[in-house]
Amino acid sequence: MTRKRRRLVLISCALSVFGVAIGLTLFKLRDNIVFFYTPGEIVEKGVQPGVRLRLGGLVKEGSVEKGEGRAVVFTVVDAQSEIRVRYSGVLPDLFREGQGVVAEGVLEPGAQFKADSVLAKHDETYMPREVADSLKKQGHWQPGEKPAPAAASGGAR
Repeated sequence: MTRKRRRLVLISCALSVFGVAIGLTLFKLRDNIVFFYTPGEIVEKGVQPGVRLRLGGLVKEGSVEKGEGRAVVFTVVDAQSEIRVRYSGVLPDLFREGQGVVAEGVLEPGAQFKADSVLAKHDETYMPREVADSLKKQGHWQPGEKPAPAAASGGAR
């Protein structure tokens, strides 16, 4: 085998191994590439308990219950469904009912979500892009309008 042919075989083998590695990585990450799931998407896709993910939507009006210490329970809703969220920790200063929120944690049995971090919007007009896009896609929110939480409270628990 000539030197040029050996080099060509070596380069093609390296590219093949690299391609397989990229393919396997993308295959394993196919569901985790999503920034967050709305409550409706979790129900629709039948996400199993024990899965770690991000949950995004609006905090349902009248759903925030403060417990002992820093424990808090609230409901995240979209146009189709709602999920109860348990969180123990310091909530962001701008966390309130009717506002956009993204919680990261583990889905538990019975449409419960145990969050270990909660992110909230940073001013009166900002909503996380993913939450706004999801609400727009569902026809529930238009730019320049404050989301109407009363209309987003439908769905099963």
